Amino acid sequence: PPKKKDIRDYNDADMARLLEQWEKDDDIEEGDLPEHKRPPAPIDFSKIDPGKPESILKLTKKGKTLMMFVTVSGNPTEKETEEITSLWQGSLFNANYDVQRFIVGSNRAIFMLRDGGYAWEIKDFLISQERCADVTLEGQVYPGKGADGNEKVKNKTKPEKAKKKKDTEKKSNGVKEDNRATHQREEL
Repeated sequence: PPKKKDIRDYNDADMARLLEQWEKDDDIEEGDLPEHKRPPAPIDFSKIDPGKPESILKLTKKGKTLMMFVTVSGNPTEKETEEITSLWQGSLFNANYDVQRFIVGSNRAIFMLRDGGYAWEIKDFLISQERCADVTLEGQVYPGKGADGNEKVKNKTKPEKAKKKKDTEKKSNGVKEDNRATHQREEL
């Protein structure tokens, strides 16, 4: 049995242990639990369309927090990006979508959704906007109405992979690199 201690001598660890003991027997409602401790919602497989993989994602993300990245077209300043994405957030709010917005660059923002089941409807709204270059959702990049001609590749996935392949091909065709800290200089 633990040694009895005077309450005035309790440190943070003792207080945390005491709180844990009190909460052990408490009945916490399911809605009050943090998202990662809630049981997943049951999936109705009759609503899944095998021809559309997005329908599966919609059902699995329902009720979960989800983030999507949005890129503003042109070369906007951070203030312009703030104003444009604020208008989009206001439009979504008026359509009863709970969306939070965070600016992460001069032309990028994150839209955080409380219910990921609505993500594809919000994505469709965003890509129809004039100043939307693209929307990244679940690793998929969807080009927007404001995308340049070279960006309008339908549903491309993570362009970094293709770049890495090209880099490795260049290395194999060019001079071999070794693992030394200094390289010998080549005379021109």
